[in-house]
Amino acid sequence: MPYIKTSHQNASEANLYYEDLGSGKPVILIHGWPSSHEMWEYQLNELPRNGIRCIAYDRRGFGKSCKTWDGYDYNSLAADLKTIIDELDLKNVTLVGFSMGGGEVIRYLTNYGKERISKAVLISSIIPFMLKTEDNPDGIDKMMFDKFYSDIEDDRPAFLTGFGKQFFGENFMNHPVSQHFLDWAHMLTLQGSSRATLECLRSFSETDFRNELLNLVLPFLIIHGDEDKTVPIELSSKKTSLLLQNAVYKIYENAPHGLFYTEKNKLNADLVSFIV
Repeated sequence: MPYIKTSHQNASEANLYYEDLGSGKPVILIHGWPSSHEMWEYQLNELPRNGIRCIAYDRRGFGKSCKTWDGYDYNSLAADLKTIIDELDLKNVTLVGFSMGGGEVIRYLTNYGKERISKAVLISSIIPFMLKTEDNPDGIDKMMFDKFYSDIEDDRPAFLTGFGKQFFGENFMNHPVSQHFLDWAHMLTLQGSSRATLECLRSFSETDFRNELLNLVLPFLIIHGDEDKTVPIELSSKKTSLLLQNAVYKIYENAPHGLFYTEKNKLNADLVSFIV
């Protein structure tokens, strides 16, 4: 299996699992919390058919990558992403970050610039800042994230079961995905370590990217569902679209957080159009 070793300051050495499919313009797909690169199955099956080289990797602590104790802050995660780009010697890359993965996109561009990057996509992203503070009054109260943390520590599989249903907009009246799909998606989340799941929760809920967005000028595509209950559009992508200087903002009507599956055909078409 293909691995890339990453080693940098303030984080343990880790072997990162990745897949490299197709040929053409390179795209790196960065998965959400707490899943793995396998969530991109319906993009990895389609984008390479359109002259796109797809690289998808497991964030440290998740999927088939090393389950390290540390390295879950965004500076470390962005350094892991840089290792992927450097080791594969990628140029003119499009970065695609889903949910938590949007943080790696922004922090990579902040820390390392756009020399190797041509475009970026934020899908259902946590950007710019999720936490409620005095200067971010419509954010989510820290007590809610603390409750998530406590529930994960107490019974991670149970928490992830409920989280997965909301993730895809599953409720008593609405069944956008099959039970088989929910079971598969749940299995992917269980591959992550408890430590990685908890530490990444802190990172994506407490990291403020607002000032970082003001300095980014490359082309961006922002996609978000207006029925996203996991990362509400009003406190995330709507704000991001106003802070980024060169962004195309697409709202998917009635789409939940996990639109990479529920809106896969529309998403794939939008990605191909933007990247190619």
